[in-house]
Amino acid sequence: MNPVKVAILGGSGYTAVELIRILLRHPYARIEAIASRQEGTPRIGELHPSLLQRIDLRCEPFDPDALRARGVECAFGCLPHGMSSSVTVPLLERGIRVIDLSADYRLRDAAVYLDYYGEPNRDPGRLSQAVYGLPEIYGDELADARLIANPGCYPQTGILGLAPLVAAKRIDLGSIIIDSKSGVSGAGRTPKLSTHFPECNESFSAYSVGKHRHTPEIEQVLSDIAGEAVRVIFTPHLVPMDRGIFSTIYVAPTEPIGESELMALYRDYYRDRPFIRLRETLPATKDTVGTNFVDIALRVVRGRIIVLVCEDNLIRGASGVAVQNFNRVYGFPETTALL
Repeated sequence: MNPVKVAILGGSGYTAVELIRILLRHPYARIEAIASRQEGTPRIGELHPSLLQRIDLRCEPFDPDALRARGVECAFGCLPHGMSSSVTVPLLERGIRVIDLSADYRLRDAAVYLDYYGEPNRDPGRLSQAVYGLPEIYGDELADARLIANPGCYPQTGILGLAPLVAAKRIDLGSIIIDSKSGVSGAGRTPKLSTHFPECNESFSAYSVGKHRHTPEIEQVLSDIAGEAVRVIFTPHLVPMDRGIFSTIYVAPTEPIGESELMALYRDYYRDRPFIRLRETLPATKDTVGTNFVDIALRVVRGRIIVLVCEDNLIRGASGVAVQNFNRVYGFPETTALL
């Protein structure tokens, strides 16, 4: 089998380097090009020294015609929101499939995008065409997808932590509280005051309370699962660690339920889902570092259900699930290069 030639757009960030590492061990993928606006077309090992002697490609300017001429079939977009759609459009027009890791195609409603991102979506006509790339929920739709909207890091913990309960209508859909904490790498590689070491070290803080951009993404998918509108209270926090997300979710059951029944419900829902690990013990962020797993534990406390969810924000939260989507699209075993 000839490997699928892929391109990575935006080679300087954390998600790109993780994606490169995964694809280098993928038996059915070949990294043909890495596009970046870096001056002087540096070798990727100069930007990410951990890749020295592992890949010899240089960063190159984005040229969709050149990518098509070189046989690129699939492009992974590792660009910021707003910028990503500007390169996605010419790729799709040239028959190149796109797995977009930005937020540009996650929300179906352009008005909601404008409200939460503060700028118009640059490709509103394709919002309804994109498949949301959460394989455990939309896996059957991925095989024919030309445009895949990779999910956000926070939303995966909230959605996957709640999906079995929402699907079975076992909770009050107006009672959902998602309390999430993320490592500093979730803010990206570009320096910012809030992630400057003296600012975030030895500190713990909430941010974007009541208005975080991932809120409508969580609500959109949970509403799909429920078949009716779902609203959540989502509060993110910054933790002074490199990577990882820990979400604690609080919900009210519609009728009393025990922990053993809860676990049975989740085991049934996530049967044959290789990256969901249901835990009897309480999870921790270090348990998922460097993996594509989502760890879930369940507790009942004073009549409320508490769902505890962990993931690596750079692997499962971005690059790992992107490759999981790639595997689904091309019919490769879902776990290829991820275990």
